[in-house]
Amino acid sequence: MGAKNRVIAGDYEGSMISSTFGVITLSIGWTKSIELDKKSIEDYELINEKSRKSATSAVGRAFVGGVVLGPVGWLAGLSAKSKGTHVVAIQFKDDKKSLIEINDKIYHALVKKLF
Repeated sequence: MGAKNRVIAGDYEGSMISSTFGVITLSIGWTKSIELDKKSIEDYELINEKSRKSATSAVGRAFVGGVVLGPVGWLAGLSAKSKGTHVVAIQFKDDKKSLIEINDKIYHALVKKLF
């Protein structure tokens, strides 16, 4: 089973994520979307069972460490063992938080945008 390419927990839950020509968008309505880039994202962290990798360690660890996502976030992260599926916790600059499940293509484009 492939990645859902959607928000699986937190703010914007159920919203779709897509990538077109390197632009990653989070659709939050029929006509409204948020571009996922340095302008909208404060911090992000890849969730997996082996390690926690963060763009900015202190904020990311507090964010993912259960403060926001709790056990639901951890279970989602641990259950994403499918090859090519990535679970990422995102802290937006407007203080909204989302846990997203994305495929390899979107994940690699997101990391490039946020580098």
